[in-house]
Amino acid sequence: MVNVIVELSKYVILTLMVIYTFYCFFLVRRQNDEERRFSLLKQIMLIFFMDFTAFLVLYLKTRDRRIVLFYLAMMAFFTAVQVFYRIFYSNASMLLINNMCMLLSVGFIMLCRLDIDSAKKQLMIAAGGSAVCMLIPVLIKKLRFLRKLTWLYAAMGVLLLGAVFVLARTSYGAKLTLMGIQPSEVIKITFVFFMASYLCRGADFKKVAVSAVIAAIHVFILVASRDLGSAFIFFVTYVVMVYVATKKIRYIGAGLAGGAAASVIAYYLFGHVRQRVSAWKDPMAVYEDEGYQIVQSLFAIGTGGWFGMGLCQGSPERIPVVKNDFIFSAICEELGGIFGICLILVCMSFFMMIMNISLKIRNPFYKLIALGLGTEYAVQVFLTVGGAVKFIPMTGITLPLVSYGGTSLMSTLFVLSIIQGLYILREEDDEEYERSRREAVYRSGRYRSGRNGSGTGSGSY
Repeated sequence: MVNVIVELSKYVILTLMVIYTFYCFFLVRRQNDEERRFSLLKQIMLIFFMDFTAFLVLYLKTRDRRIVLFYLAMMAFFTAVQVFYRIFYSNASMLLINNMCMLLSVGFIMLCRLDIDSAKKQLMIAAGGSAVCMLIPVLIKKLRFLRKLTWLYAAMGVLLLGAVFVLARTSYGAKLTLMGIQPSEVIKITFVFFMASYLCRGADFKKVAVSAVIAAIHVFILVASRDLGSAFIFFVTYVVMVYVATKKIRYIGAGLAGGAAASVIAYYLFGHVRQRVSAWKDPMAVYEDEGYQIVQSLFAIGTGGWFGMGLCQGSPERIPVVKNDFIFSAICEELGGIFGICLILVCMSFFMMIMNISLKIRNPFYKLIALGLGTEYAVQVFLTVGGAVKFIPMTGITLPLVSYGGTSLMSTLFVLSIIQGLYILREEDDEEYERSRREAVYRSGRYRSGRNGSGTGSGSY
C-alpha cells in the first residue's frame, strides 16, 4: 500500500508544482486586486498540499516521528511569514513571499529526505533569518544615507575577502569559510551596494575605471582563494551594472574579452581548474577521480526521467556533497525532470520580478541595487543548474533557498528582504505621486471654476 501511495504521490506533487509555476507567470499580467488576491491564495494552497503530500510520503517510508515534528514547525514558520508580512507591510509583494516559501519548501523536502538533522538546522536558520529580515524594509526606507557609504562597502569587501585568503583553511580545494561562515556570500551584497553608490551619480570613463579596479581586487582575491564560482558572479554583476549605468555596449564587449582571457589564464595557473574542465569535457575518462561527482549527478538525472523515481525511491546519497552543490540532481532523480524544469521556471519568475521592480524604480541608486542583486541571483542559479547537468564545469555554488548552507540561506533572505523593501518603497512613492497628482488636478479644477465664476459674476454686476 505504501508503494502505491509513493507512486501516486509523485504525480500529485508534479501536478501541484506545474500549476504553481503557471500561476507565477499568470500573476504577471494585469489583474484587479480581487483576482490577484485569489490567485495568490491559490498559490499558498498549492504549497500547502505539496508539502503535506511530500511529508506524508517521507513519514510512511521512514516512520520517523521527527518528520512529523519538522513538518509542523515548517508550516508554523510559513504561516508566520505570510501573516507578519500582511500585518506589517501591506504593500509587500506577496508573489515574492510565495516564491520564497515554495523554494524553501522544495529544499526542506529534499533535506528531510537526505538528512533530517541538516533540515532542522536549515529551518532554524531560515526562521531566525526571516525574523531579522522583517526589519530590513523599514531600514531601506529610513536609512537614506546608505548611498553615501561608498568606500565603506568597498573596504568591507576587500578586508573580509583578504581575511578569508589569509586565515581560512582549504576545503574542497578552495578557501571558503572563516569561523563557520562564508564571507563571500555577504560581500555579494556589499559589492552591489558599492557599485550602485559609486555609479548612481554618473558613470564617466574615470568612474568606470576606478570601479573596475575595486571589482578586480575582489575577483583576484577570490581567484587566489580558488573560489572561482563567486569570482564569476562578481565579474558578471560588475559588467551588467556598468553597462546599465553607462548604456554603452562596448563595456559588454570589453567584459567578455576580459573574462575569456582571465578564464584561459586561470586554466593554466590552477591545477584544480584543469581538473574541473577535464571532468566537464569527459567525466567518464576520469570517473574514479574528479569525474565521479558529475557522473553520479548525470546518472541521477537520467534515472529520474521526466516523472522521477518518487521520494525515498532513488539513491541521491551516492552523489558527493549532494545537499550543498548537487541538490538539483537529487530533485530530478526523485521528483522528475519536469519538476526540475518547473523549479528553474520559478527561479526565472523570481528574477523577472526583481528586474521588473528595478525598471520601475525612479531612484538610480535603488534601481542599480535591485539590478545587481537580481543579476547575482540569476547567475547563481545558472551556475548551480549548469554544473549539475554538465552544461558548464562545476563551480561549487549552492542553489539559492534550496541547497543546504547557513550563510548562503541567510544572504539570500537578506537579498530578498532588500528587494522587498525596494518594492514597498516604490509602491509608497507611486501612491504619493498619484495622491499629489489628484490634489493638483483638484486644485486646478477649483482654480478654473473660480475664474469662470468670478468672470460671470463681474459681467452680471
